[in-house]
Amino acid sequence: MTTTSTLLKIEALSHGPIHNLSFTWTAGVNWICGDEGTGKTTLLRLLAGDVQTTEGSITTPIGGVFWVNLQDAAHDNITVQACWDGLRSSHPHWNDEVLNDLAEALGMNPHREKQLHILSTGSRRKVMVVAALASGAAVTLLDQPFAALDLVSIRIIQEFLHEATDHPSRAWLVADYEVPASFQSTRVLQLT
Repeated sequence: MTTTSTLLKIEALSHGPIHNLSFTWTAGVNWICGDEGTGKTTLLRLLAGDVQTTEGSITTPIGGVFWVNLQDAAHDNITVQACWDGLRSSHPHWNDEVLNDLAEALGMNPHREKQLHILSTGSRRKVMVVAALASGAAVTLLDQPFAALDLVSIRIIQEFLHEATDHPSRAWLVADYEVPASFQSTRVLQLT
């Protein structure tokens, strides 16, 4: 059963490429799509509070918004396990079972004690996606979660998101160029 309660809301939001945007997101899986430079990542960073809006307002839920960008060089010398442990400590609804299941399914267990700078781009993205999906946050923000991943990993993450499509109290906002064909029935904000 899909709920219509609003978990996240923006009103007249403006920042960078985003101008006077209003939208609401409900529980389940939602998509933010658009071409390069349309503001997908900027919008995620605004929703997470990573950057401040120029104009407008953002209403976030009790239970928090999860966002992490592990591509930054500041994370290079941390191990995969230390990264997950650090994120776990700031997310009270963290789900270790989800983390362990996804780490196993995505082949990340042999990499747990490796520093992030040693990992391939795809493996580094897997660290981020596993953390996001295990966070237990009311709203989870995912920026191009399939980029640089193999087909098996993409299928595993898509299966997780399919199961979350009708979640009654949590939302996942996925930013990407387009919605995969199997998700055509989910809500989409198209940025231009």
